[in-house]
Amino acid sequence: MNRLLATLLIGLFSLAPALAANKYDNPDTLVVARDGTGQFRTVAEAVEVCRAFMEYHKVIFVKQGVYKEKLEIPSWLTHIEILGEDAKTTIITWDDHANILIPKVGGEPNALNTNQPTLTTQPMGTFRTYTVKVQGSYITFRNITIENNAAKLGQAVALHTEGDHLQFVNCRLLGNQDTVYTGVANTRVLFLNCYIEGTTDFIFGPSTAWFEQCTIHSKANSYVTAASTPANVTYGYVFDRCTLTAAEGIDKVFLGRPWRPYAYTLFMNCQLGNHILADGWENWKKPENEKTARYSEYNNSGAGANAKSRVKWSRQLSKKEATAITPATVFGGDNDWHDKW
Repeated sequence: MNRLLATLLIGLFSLAPALAANKYDNPDTLVVARDGTGQFRTVAEAVEVCRAFMEYHKVIFVKQGVYKEKLEIPSWLTHIEILGEDAKTTIITWDDHANILIPKVGGEPNALNTNQPTLTTQPMGTFRTYTVKVQGSYITFRNITIENNAAKLGQAVALHTEGDHLQFVNCRLLGNQDTVYTGVANTRVLFLNCYIEGTTDFIFGPSTAWFEQCTIHSKANSYVTAASTPANVTYGYVFDRCTLTAAEGIDKVFLGRPWRPYAYTLFMNCQLGNHILADGWENWKKPENEKTARYSEYNNSGAGANAKSRVKWSRQLSKKEATAITPATVFGGDNDWHDKW
């Protein structure tokens, strides 16, 4: 009996390291550095060691460098902040676009092995092209660039969001068509002091998102937004105190068009450059959208802010209406998760 007990104890002691808590299961900061001076060389490696559903705030500090990786923050991760050393020199980049061909299983059986289907290809499609996909909630990105640097061969998403209570602070979001996709209705996303650039529909999707003091830069004559707000969701995109700029020679840009009929987009207290067309808004070549799209403005300034020339189916809010639209009301009174300003 004593020998058996001793054997069991030895076995338990040998398992102890495996049973021990993850050494990263604490609020200490993780450091990522391409040059090997941190604990990890990629952001994905640091994300991988984080415990599911953390109750504490975990910072992943990313040193300056170019990180070529397709990064996913899974749905079981919460309360993580990915903090770049410098927004201009800490860069996460990838280059997928919608027309890249990827394998597709289907068709007739393979001639060499009748048990195997023929391998064909299909376009990747917009929603797989992301550089960074955020499925977790209570996630912050700060002082970092997220870029899709694919050639102009199709839609190419830089940032794809699905989680709730997300914030992007002092970030640069770079791409061409479809740069930022806020992908799930009834999720709340804050963009604070960000630079966002693109060509067509480069801010799009069904989420509720607040853009505060952001620079929105158009690189082509096209559309800034393509909201797809559901009919039963009160707010879609709100841009407050933002500056809309354009590349040289760009002079025919719409504020938005409705990807879905009840698209909600508001620009208030914004500086609109002369690249914004007098009509302001477009109906996606569907006149019936004019009856349902919720497009409005308030107190905008600049050469592109001529309220009298806007399409008749958009609205200019009253001061009383605009004053009632705040982050607290848009985010449903739940404001402890994001920066205050």
